[in-house]
Amino acid sequence: MRVLAYLDFNGRCEEALEFYKKALGAKVPFMMRFGESPDPNSCAPGSENKIMHSSMQIGDSEVFASDGRCTGSSTFSGISLTLSVKSDDEADRYFKALSEGGQPFMPLTQTFFASKFGVATDKFGVTWMVINPTER
Repeated sequence: MRVLAYLDFNGRCEEALEFYKKALGAKVPFMMRFGESPDPNSCAPGSENKIMHSSMQIGDSEVFASDGRCTGSSTFSGISLTLSVKSDDEADRYFKALSEGGQPFMPLTQTFFASKFGVATDKFGVTWMVINPTER
């Protein structure tokens, strides 16, 4: 059994996928637009080019994403994604990239449990914890 995150960007999914490709080196092995669905009832008028479902590969992890109901506003409250990296340089690079256009609210720093740890909300409202743990 696996648990996977599914992010609903409410009309900004394609922009988010491009951001994560640049910021994290994410790959998108699968993407289907509403207009490509075999079920014509799954597509609201005007949303044919919006993303119905996508799969994003970030390192060894898979995250699903879509445009959902295309309302334009996403709320990712009460949940965060953790990016566990293997070096302080990676932590610095990814934290900076994820913070671009967003809001870092715990600076990347050394802690008792990590050589680098920080928390930031990206420009889409997704909260990320970036960590290089001291013990693996």
